[in-house]
Amino acid sequence: MKNRIITYRQRIDALLAHPPADTDWDAVMHEHLTQVSFFQHERLIHLIVTITFALLTMVALAVYCIAEYMPMLAMIGLLLILLVPYIGHYYTLENEVQKMYGQYDFILQNLIKSKKG
Repeated sequence: MKNRIITYRQRIDALLAHPPADTDWDAVMHEHLTQVSFFQHERLIHLIVTITFALLTMVALAVYCIAEYMPMLAMIGLLLILLVPYIGHYYTLENEVQKMYGQYDFILQNLIKSKKG
């Protein structure tokens, strides 16, 4: 998913930097809104998963601190091993979607210009 979102955003950046004269801005806008919707859904799912793993990690840490149950350290370690990549992936999704919002503004400006001209 990381490669897909970055590749898509870079493709739109290239289009916005050097748009062909015959660009169908209606089609670009429709595609962009569809892609943003997909990525927002992905972002929501990963937010839920990341929060769940963070809460499980905190509960495991609390159990260890209260009961001093040594096997819980292994559970904390496993949860942290999963939590760190989830945070990194969510960070990428969040930042790329935010950049796509800026792209939307440029596409909208070009769409308005094409309708006037």
